[in-house]
Amino acid sequence: MTEHTHAPPPNPAQQWHTFSADETQQKLQSGPGGLDEAVTQQRLEQYGANRLAPPRRKGPLVRLLLQFHNILLYVMMGAALITALLGHWVDTGVLLAAVMINAIIGFIQEGKAEAALDAIRAMLSTHATVIRNGNRQEIDAADLVPGDRVLLASGDRVPADLRLIAVKELRVDESALTGESLAVEKSPEAVAVDAPLGDRYGMAYSGTLVVYGQASGIVVGTGAATELGKINHMLSGIQGLATPLLRQIDRFGRLLAFAILGIAALTFILGTLWRGHPPADMFMMVVALVASAIPEGLPAIMTVTLALGVQRMAKHSAIIRRLPAVETLGSVTVICSDKTGTLTRNEMTVQRILCAGYAFDVSGVGYAPQGAISLDGQAADLQDHPALALALRAGSHCNDADLRQDNGLWQVVGDPTEGALLVLAGKTPGGMDWQRLSWPRLDSIPFESQHRFMASYHRDAEDEPWIFVKGAPERIIDMCNRQYGQEGEEALDTDYWRRMVTDIAAQGLRLLALACKRSAPAGEALSVDDMQDLTLLALVGIIDPPRAEAIAAVSECHRAGIRVKMITGDHAETARSIGAQLAIGVGKPAVTGAEVAMMDEAALRRVVMEVDVFARASPEHKLRLVQALQDDGQVVAMTGDGVNDAPALKRADVGVAMGLKGTEAAKEAADMVLADDNFATIARAVREGRAVYDNLKKFILFMLPTNGGEALVVIAAILLELTLPLTPVQVLWINMVTSSTLGLALAFEPAEGKIMHRSPRPPGSALLSGFFIWRILMVSCLMMVGAFGLFYWELHAGTDVELARTMAVNAVVVAEMFYLLNSRYIFAPVLNRAGLTGNRYVLLAIAVCIPLQLAFTYAPVMQGIFGSTGLGLLDWLKVLGAGLLVFGLAELEKLLIRRTGMADRLAYA
Repeated sequence: MTEHTHAPPPNPAQQWHTFSADETQQKLQSGPGGLDEAVTQQRLEQYGANRLAPPRRKGPLVRLLLQFHNILLYVMMGAALITALLGHWVDTGVLLAAVMINAIIGFIQEGKAEAALDAIRAMLSTHATVIRNGNRQEIDAADLVPGDRVLLASGDRVPADLRLIAVKELRVDESALTGESLAVEKSPEAVAVDAPLGDRYGMAYSGTLVVYGQASGIVVGTGAATELGKINHMLSGIQGLATPLLRQIDRFGRLLAFAILGIAALTFILGTLWRGHPPADMFMMVVALVASAIPEGLPAIMTVTLALGVQRMAKHSAIIRRLPAVETLGSVTVICSDKTGTLTRNEMTVQRILCAGYAFDVSGVGYAPQGAISLDGQAADLQDHPALALALRAGSHCNDADLRQDNGLWQVVGDPTEGALLVLAGKTPGGMDWQRLSWPRLDSIPFESQHRFMASYHRDAEDEPWIFVKGAPERIIDMCNRQYGQEGEEALDTDYWRRMVTDIAAQGLRLLALACKRSAPAGEALSVDDMQDLTLLALVGIIDPPRAEAIAAVSECHRAGIRVKMITGDHAETARSIGAQLAIGVGKPAVTGAEVAMMDEAALRRVVMEVDVFARASPEHKLRLVQALQDDGQVVAMTGDGVNDAPALKRADVGVAMGLKGTEAAKEAADMVLADDNFATIARAVREGRAVYDNLKKFILFMLPTNGGEALVVIAAILLELTLPLTPVQVLWINMVTSSTLGLALAFEPAEGKIMHRSPRPPGSALLSGFFIWRILMVSCLMMVGAFGLFYWELHAGTDVELARTMAVNAVVVAEMFYLLNSRYIFAPVLNRAGLTGNRYVLLAIAVCIPLQLAFTYAPVMQGIFGSTGLGLLDWLKVLGAGLLVFGLAELEKLLIRRTGMADRLAYA
């Protein structure tokens, strides 16, 4: 119980990592006996429960109504209104049902997205062991208050932000909060005020996991005042951005709506005032015009195309959580990737061994004991290098880890760094058997943060005593007075070893020193007093190596014009070294989170476009980096696995979470989850995303000329004072049945060969470039010439209007069938086997459309509904000629573009 229970209340909003243990207890009026009941109750009222309050959310009705605020649904509702005006109630019902289904799906998805915040709140521990009123007791973690004295043990989840007071070999896994790949060794010492979160060794943060040791600490932050609470607040304030496709569709829909209404109004005015048509007749003509121009099939085809993209990505271990993210991947210009486990294997591997006068290289990566130790490119013989042999024995004997093979997969049980030493021993003749079994361990000193080493005592086959030691290089060097050279033990060259430590650390490798002593403990048990007059054996350089497939994937992204940036919580030198191996940020400095924090927005926008490696990055830094890239007009994909990544994942255009080691908070905030935690999967997903966008573009280039051709047919008839060549109900048949059936096949188009050899489309580009508008106008005119020309010819030949209209409808549909083949490639020719038969769904769509059109022409029921009539063989030959006209001239246009070399320039022109 403390003395000053009536002093002014404590202020948790302080830099607690800078205070000593005594200062913390004094400021929070807490002592060895903890707080008493009256103080805890007062502080619970003052600071609130130790839980994260849920944010304010929209009610279910408001969320449902907002689902209709979507340009795609406006298009569908407009089409439903027109079909209702025409009395086509079946089509009206289908369209309205589609609108409702889309809205309900969006409503459900939005509800699932809210689970990101719930996942963070679920990370809080439910129970805590505290000292109160001088007694040890277990309480609900929600009842913790600033000043409470909390006890931690291995396996505990830290229940609140703590300033550690007493520590015994404590290691905490903070990867979910900081991105640090290894468990952090804790100590009660204070650190500098500007120390990054991962370097605040005297703090234990809410939601992190104790993996080893014990400690006691004083609660300095609860609920929203914890680091986890700050992330929760940050995440709740981030609004997700509309995807590039939806922004393009929105602009496209608005322009198309204005154009259709403008043309319809102008046509109505010209028809009534200039040509003198009755307003009632002109209204029906204008309704037919509007019906012909609205792309009713676009929302459905877009959804199907995206859904097919989801299925293809799932086969490549990329699980899409939000449908529009499929296409957004294809427009990504920058990928911001975490390091550990995504770009790297998350398997510590020894790469370098330095003995006195010798530097050995180690091949092989990961935990499989496959590889070799070499010197100057030649395999190293252990008999010729006794210092190396002793170092390998020391590393495997002074070791608490275990290496196992399960279903062909090698795994380390225990500390990954110790596991790397076992794998190293396994790469020698005889492997781990001779290394570990022949010299049994008799005693040991476990690793402790204040000692910074581990020691073990053994006896060899001749019953001679050996002490092996491993630990931090600077600590081990201080305990040595000898080194093991080629001729045996010799005087220690301290300057040489310190220089080697600096050189290897500059390569981004984590360092361990190995030493030995040929003697037994001075007392009955091994003690710290025995750790003197040691013989230094070697320095070992360890790193989490990059994935081979990630190196290839980064190279593919660079070829595709996508910049890859590494944003990690790891140390700067480690990040820079891994980045260089991946060809990320080569020759450029790594910028730390502390440097990012000092930059204003303008400076950060400049730096983020110049620098590719960012280290020691906190959640705030990651979020600012993503926002700075977006402010520069980039489309950003962000990968992450921890709760610290959740804000940046939510803000990014595409958030990519790790499926194997990612936290639930990261997965819920993300648009895509990698089932294999592999960066190469992102590159494959980008390829699929580009293919999806290409297919959407191909569908629009197929659909709009059809609508445009129909509209031009109606306009031409109005201006020439002719009978309407296409009735409104016939227009709806073409648009809703044949166009949609045929266009759906383009959703199954495979990715074109060099899709990853071209640059991303400019983020601000329109859905339709100037060239594509030309293509749409050209094909629209060709379809109008074929259908209207045939209609006009037949009328002048004395054919009745029903037959002429039936020929016009069939001319449009047959032209669509031929133009569907043209549309498979935007610039490449289709007059080859791959072009004509490469997509079986195109052939299937045509095969389905033919009987539908025959039914339209010959079935009595259909003739009664649509006013159609049967055609003869000569009539069909004329219709076929109209279709071949479109096909031939469309291929001729593509040939001219290829011959002039303008294809690449026209893609976004």
